[in-house]
Order: sequence, then C-alpha cells, then structure tokens
Amino acid sequence: MLKGKKILLGITGSIAAYKSAFLLRLLVKEGAEVQVVITPAGKQFITPVTLAALSGKPVLSEFFENADGTWHSHVDLGLWADLLLVAPASASTMGKMANAVCDNLLITTYLSAKCPVMIAPAMDLDMYRHPANQKNIGILRDFGATIIEPASGELASGLSGKGRLQEPEEILMRVKELFNHPEKKKSLAGKKLLVTAGPTYENIDPVRFIGNYSSGKMGFAIAAELAQRGAEVVLVTGPVQLSTPHSGIQRIDVTSALEMEEACLKIFPECHGAVFSAAVSDYAPEQVSPVKMKRVADEMTLHLKANPDIAARMGLLKREGQVTVGFALETHDEENHAQGKLKSKNFDFIVLNSPNNPGEGFMSDTNRVAIIDKNHVRQDFPLKSKKEVAVDIVDALGRWLIQP
Repeated sequence: MLKGKKILLGITGSIAAYKSAFLLRLLVKEGAEVQVVITPAGKQFITPVTLAALSGKPVLSEFFENADGTWHSHVDLGLWADLLLVAPASASTMGKMANAVCDNLLITTYLSAKCPVMIAPAMDLDMYRHPANQKNIGILRDFGATIIEPASGELASGLSGKGRLQEPEEILMRVKELFNHPEKKKSLAGKKLLVTAGPTYENIDPVRFIGNYSSGKMGFAIAAELAQRGAEVVLVTGPVQLSTPHSGIQRIDVTSALEMEEACLKIFPECHGAVFSAAVSDYAPEQVSPVKMKRVADEMTLHLKANPDIAARMGLLKREGQVTVGFALETHDEENHAQGKLKSKNFDFIVLNSPNNPGEGFMSDTNRVAIIDKNHVRQDFPLKSKKEVAVDIVDALGRWLIQP
C-alpha cells in the first residue's frame, strides 16, 4: 500500500526509540523506501547498525561523514521525501523544531522539507503535559504537522502507559491514511463539534453510585478524529480513565447526567453538529444520602427517577443545518430499536452496535457497527479497532456537514 513512497524516519533521544525498529520494518514491508535520520541522542538508545539492516540504507546522523568528508544535504533530503515521520519525538526535538534550533541533521531537514510532516511524541506524562511542551506542539500543529497523540491506558506490567509512544501499528495506519486520503487532513476546518463520551455515575450516597461499563474509548476516538481533521471539538465526558487524545480538544469532565445535560445546553447551540456517544444512565436515585448508608437489613428498596434524555432534548433544540449523530447499543431487535431512536431523537444518522459478540461494545478496543441514516440507508462494517470505526463515523458525519 506504500509502494513507491519515500519516507524519512526521524528518530530522537527517547527510551521508546527501540519501537522505531518495529515501525521501520512495518513501513518497509508495506513497500516504502525508508531513509533513517537519527539524532546524536537517539544513537544512545538504538544502534544505527540495526536500523541500517532493516532499511537497507546507511543511517544518517551527521552533516559530514568522518571517513571521507561526504556532505549530507538536508535540502536534498527534504526534497526527496514524500513524508517526514518523526517517531519517537522527544520534548527536546519538538522544542527545536518549533523554534528552528538547527543543531542537527534532523532539524535542518525538517526546516527544508516540502512534504507532509507527522510527529509521534513519546515522554513522561508530566513532561508531555507541561505548558511549554504543549505550546511547542501547538506551534508545530499550526505549522502544518500532524501530531500522532501518545498512547494511553495501562501497560501489561501494570504501570501507567499514558504518554508512551503510540504503537507502531497505529502509526502505520495513520501514515497509510495520509497517503490514501490526503484531502481529509483539514476537511473539517471551521466546524465546531460537540462529542459526549463515557458513562454517567448517579450517586446513591458519597461512596456508591449507579453506572455502567462504558470506557469512553469510542467517544474519545471520534473526538480525536474530528480534531485531526481540523474541527474545533468540545468533548463532554463522564468518569473515564483516559487522557485527552488531542491537544486541540476542549475537555469538560462531568459525573452525572444532569451535569452532562447542563454542559451540552451551553455548548450545542454554538456547534455545527454533535455526536452523542455517551452511555447516559437512564435513571438516578430519587434521594441521595448525604452519608454512607449502613446495612440494616437483608433487603433494600431503591427508588429511581428518570434522568433527562440529553440527545432527545438537543434534537428538539436542533436548528436547520445542524447535524446530530446518536448511538444505539442493543441486545435484541436491534434494527427496530435503532430506527425508533433515530426518529424520536431527530438524529441524522445513528450508529448501531451490540454487546452480544466478543470484541464489541463496552470496554473493548474493537467494535462492529452499522450506520443507519434518516433516509433509511444502512451501511454495515466489519469488526475494526475503535479508532478505525471513528474514521468511518467521521467520514459519514463529514458528508452530512458539507451536503447542500
């Protein structure tokens, strides 16, 4: 799929540099011609010999070869490439890129490049979130670079993985998407979108609540894809263990359905559209105890009251030109239930999925969905990662946003 594409792979001084070998192998396997440019600090983490063996090309690092004085022209490298991919990108390298500090071959090549630039940061979470680093990322994005946000979640070892280099397979997917659909990159620039994600928790007392198993992964993936295409995104999320996937996303954290509704009422009127992917609790306790409830009997009756239907209320407020998308997680009679929600909540299209099959629905990294629109057109998709599903959903949303 990448046959004939010329890729400059920049490797910097990060402990994640070892993953570059896996990424390099994937790129070459896809048919790309890859030239590695490594910073002096990068050579402290991975040897050029390994990279040269995988790429079939000498690894470049210095402006001049010590042996014969050969000059490596950063201008020629920048003109040769179809893509400059920096993975991993350290905070130091991104700072130099953002501020034109030309003290190594990779930075000078970046400043000379005429091709698209993709950057995959990797560093400690506190470093990544530091305002100075976020400012540099914002500058690079303003300069046109695509930022492949770090991975989040837990590592197999149980240690926090937030801020770590995105997986090589995910980076490869983004590279392939860039070449296959270059028009998508800023296709939603000038659009403001609301996304709801995650569960809501409805308190019983200070330590107990009614909730559900939603992880928020689908909504976060949609928000990231929208932001990647240039949209202004406001993400209203219930309690989740996820970091904000794109620095261009405005995140609002809420707990209950009432808090989510309040946030949506403020934001939705200003938006071109909304994706309601949150799993909002249908009911909440009628009374909330101010203190922890003690067990006093073998049974307890809990009286519930209906929560507001946020998507339905926004459907009533929806003005001409706004596009709304809903989700239907159904265990039976899926088509009829989805069609009912599509009409009653005034959606333009609805995403139907089911928790009945392995790898689908809550808490999974994959999903299988069908998209049904208000014109009764249905499109079914195979099992995919939620990030790939997000691409399909945003593709559909984009078509509705730009249609006359």
